[in-house]
Amino acid sequence: MKRVGILCASDTELAPFLEAMEVDRVTEKALLRFHEGTIREIPVVTVYSGVCKVNAAIAAELLIEVFSVDAVVNAGTAGGLDPKVRLFDTVIAERSVYHDVAEDILTEFHPWMPSACFPSDKGLLSAAGRYAESAAHPVFFGTIATGEPFIENKGRERILRKHSPLAVDMETAAAAHVCYVNGVPFLSVRSITDTGEDSGVEVFEENCARASEIAAEAAMGLLQMWT
Repeated sequence: MKRVGILCASDTELAPFLEAMEVDRVTEKALLRFHEGTIREIPVVTVYSGVCKVNAAIAAELLIEVFSVDAVVNAGTAGGLDPKVRLFDTVIAERSVYHDVAEDILTEFHPWMPSACFPSDKGLLSAAGRYAESAAHPVFFGTIATGEPFIENKGRERILRKHSPLAVDMETAAAAHVCYVNGVPFLSVRSITDTGEDSGVEVFEENCARASEIAAEAAMGLLQMWT
């Protein structure tokens, strides 16, 4: 059976996976703790990377190079950008982009992409579509935009105009970037903690635990269908 790397940014986002997981071994590498075992009989390696693009990229590369995962699923929380996305809705990335990196960095230099968008794996998206048919919370498919800043109201309109994302986070495109250059299937699953109407770090912190549970359930559900 395929082995899946589950990558979260924080310990709060990882906690629901660990609660559902039978852990066989824990390995420490690059100041990270990788948990190997099974979730619902699916072989997995789980880790929380810490927030931001570089941390996510480090963890994704180690999942691929050291633990030989067959796919990477990035799961956790995000801020809602599109007005139709509400608190605790699930956003699944059909594609991801950087909102703070010039597009020609990716198209004119390594990895010489045809566009600045990282496409998600079709097989994982298909499984996500089947999961969404009976999901307990609304599921939206579209673009996730990634960058270093926590986006409140400042900068929101610029990102919307340029990329039309459903949601914004700090890790998805970085993990997708690593998977793209390694030829490894990737998908990001995010639950919304804050929006344009309900914005700010305090709102995020209040909703993070519940949103993490919703994202984890979506990720585990679609992986059952994928495997």
